[in-house]
Amino acid sequence: MNVTSYGEQPVQETPHGVDVRKMFETEHAQVMEIKLMPGEALKKHITPVDVFFYVLEGEGTVEIGDERVDVVKDQLIESPKGIPHRLMNEGGGPFRFLVVKTPKPTESARLL
Repeated sequence: MNVTSYGEQPVQETPHGVDVRKMFETEHAQVMEIKLMPGEALKKHITPVDVFFYVLEGEGTVEIGDERVDVVKDQLIESPKGIPHRLMNEGGGPFRFLVVKTPKPTESARLL
């Protein structure tokens, strides 16, 4: 059995420049946990696989394609492959969410 703790995982270097930690990875899937502090955001990008986001803490804004919606804890947001998207923290506290990619991508996301 493997147990992974957020605080024990190193922050990954990404083009987004925010707190991203790998929580799980196999040849079939990848799970990252991202924490955006107030004013932080992911850069708009396109992933080569379907993704979903699950909000763990706080509230934030999600843009997928031409849609923009505010989200809160315990909501799940689907993001189809090939559609530009980004998440932002325009609030006053931390915004933490899981990013689940399935299947695990074999190529990097493309920044816009």
